[in-house]
Amino acid sequence: MFDIGFLELLVIALITLIVMGPERLPEAVRTLSLWIGRLKQQFAAARRELEKEVGMDEVRHQLHNEQIMRDLGDAKAELESSLQTPASGEPDGPKASIDPTPAPRDSKND
Repeated sequence: MFDIGFLELLVIALITLIVMGPERLPEAVRTLSLWIGRLKQQFAAARRELEKEVGMDEVRHQLHNEQIMRDLGDAKAELESSLQTPASGEPDGPKASIDPTPAPRDSKND
């Protein structure tokens, strides 16, 4: 983001040490860290609030549901195409065998 290398950070640290002195430097670093932490929390809260206002959760859920529906449609099309074109060497489907001769009747029931 800022494109600051190690050498630049070292120069900034040395200048800060010279200006503030070794006695006040730890307290200054602690205070700076506290302010940075608070700033991060405020940005995170603002982002959550903005996402809530815009409805990002609903948009994400809708996109997820649309992806699932596309996947199901693709799977359905693939299944239908595989059912319409049988593999070579296999029969077209199950065929019922019908015996034209009637079954013998039981003479006890007559």
